[in-house]
Amino acid sequence: MKERLTDAAMDLIWENSYGATSVDAICDRAGAKKGSFYYFFKSKSELAAAALEAEWRKRRSDMDRIFSPTVPPLERLDRYFDYVHDSLAERQSKCGSVLGCPLLTVGSEISTQDQVLRNTVDRILDQKISYFVSAIRDAHAQGLISAPDPKAKARALFACYQGTLTQARIQNDVELIRNFKEIALDVLGARHAPATS
Repeated sequence: MKERLTDAAMDLIWENSYGATSVDAICDRAGAKKGSFYYFFKSKSELAAAALEAEWRKRRSDMDRIFSPTVPPLERLDRYFDYVHDSLAERQSKCGSVLGCPLLTVGSEISTQDQVLRNTVDRILDQKISYFVSAIRDAHAQGLISAPDPKAKARALFACYQGTLTQARIQNDVELIRNFKEIALDVLGARHAPATS
């Protein structure tokens, strides 16, 4: 039941917004009574934080595979952007909209209102950025790019990418994410195009 509640919360908040998603709607989607909700969670905020954490745990094995050190560093980023494109395109076919990044959606909505959720979003975003850092550090070490400060370069690339995800959500155009691969190479100043998978 706890997993059903976190899955329902993730879907509803991502499809709509945190503010527009009620505890009643979450319980209805999960097939749960309100008593079950309050057995597991003290508040909607606590449930939303748990839902974001649960979604991230599900994605970690994919991230570990995509960003494996055995994959050439620029190809890791290339594969990641394909992965996100394909995931969002699949969801778009079900709900009719490009939903963008749930972390950015929730984070931008509640960052000044809810410290618990903001901290959760911050922590997960930092973990995601660490994958970019590792790929950029390895690309620099191999002479593919110049990035003496891989963390700063990763943050710059991630910021551009998050902006593209937001634009894709607003314009309902998932192909903006597919096209970001070329922009990423420009941001990184790549000397070689990434190998195709």
